[in-house]
Amino acid sequence: MGDNAKFSINGDNYEYPVLSGTEGPDVVDIRKLYGQTGAFTYDPGFTSTASCESELTFIDGGEGVLLHRGYPIEQLAENSSFMEVAHLLLRGELPTADEYSDFTNTITRHTMVHEQLRGFYQGFRRDAHPMAIMCGVVGALSAFYHDSTDINDPAQRMIASHRLVAKMPTIAAMAYKYSIGQPFVYPDNELSYTGNFLRMTFGVPAEEYVVNPAIEKAMDRIFILHADHEQNASTSTVRLAGSSGANPFACIAAGIACLWGPAHGGANEAALNMLKEIGHPDRIPEYIARAKDKDDPFRLMGFGHRVYKNYDPRASVMQETVREVFDTLKVKDPVFEVALQLEEMALNDPYFIDKKLFPNVDFYSGIILSAIGFPTSMFTVLFALARTVGWVAQWNEMISDPGQRIGRPRQLYTGPTKRDYVSIDKR
Repeated sequence: MGDNAKFSINGDNYEYPVLSGTEGPDVVDIRKLYGQTGAFTYDPGFTSTASCESELTFIDGGEGVLLHRGYPIEQLAENSSFMEVAHLLLRGELPTADEYSDFTNTITRHTMVHEQLRGFYQGFRRDAHPMAIMCGVVGALSAFYHDSTDINDPAQRMIASHRLVAKMPTIAAMAYKYSIGQPFVYPDNELSYTGNFLRMTFGVPAEEYVVNPAIEKAMDRIFILHADHEQNASTSTVRLAGSSGANPFACIAAGIACLWGPAHGGANEAALNMLKEIGHPDRIPEYIARAKDKDDPFRLMGFGHRVYKNYDPRASVMQETVREVFDTLKVKDPVFEVALQLEEMALNDPYFIDKKLFPNVDFYSGIILSAIGFPTSMFTVLFALARTVGWVAQWNEMISDPGQRIGRPRQLYTGPTKRDYVSIDKR
């Protein structure tokens, strides 16, 4: 704890404690501000407000740092697996060999969904967006799993957590299969979490599906890089929904709905569309000139980040993954060449350096997912699949926090002052 922060409001002086975490900036504890002064703080987007205390993820945007329970994302992406990272986020530590075996076994045996959910999909139009299906199906899980909706029971909370992490790949793959008119593929307990998802997505009953190890590794790495990202919009939505006591399935459905927004989960699709629009490396100078022109509506997608004011630590890992996937699949795509040359030019252009417009994770992930065979409509679904682990971990942490209260942001009211009702015949 540091020094107190001193406030002067309407001639009266107040002091509020300054709290220090293990990493990151200090925070001024203003919980008593309104009660003592009658004033609120004004912070649109809550970008200067710490809404909770958390031990899960730390980001230093200025230095380009992302830690999960202290472990750098680069080390986890290079050396770990998504299931290890899931264990780390949910249970606090990287697992021992026995813990890992037990955890993966538990998740594997929760991957099937209730058979009646197959019929639930039939209610959607074939051209429904997979995210619309995800919102509906995940929200409906509480109607099928009544034995894990009591948020006051730690055992039920953990069962619900395992179910959500385990079933999300199955639900996502079923959404894809439904959209293209192919039969659903049941999970295979012999495969890994990521390998199982690839088989359920791209396999068909008519022939055996063989998981490509390089693609499996790339997808696992993508899942790791998207597992959690501190108090972003969708995570804050999950926490806010959970603060009312809503069941975990409803909370995660709320997170999915928030993630669907193009400013949050749709950035990789926008970046891929931009690269396709550029089309050829020869046209890059033209588009960079347009990006610098403040009168031109064109914007470079996949550059810069709301939090990172340095190189996105996930982007360097993703850049390496792009090369591995393209080499494995023997892909020769001009979009990839555009991406590499655009990155090189932007990183060496004073305009982008001064504005700290570095390539972010979305700049690369769309290229990789497209090369693997995913349509752009599935990009945000994959994001939701991976982020479910973070959402569930954040939800569990919030429910366990004795200081947790129902979320109730305040406002700066600028509407009409009190006025009397006038009957319709006199208006």
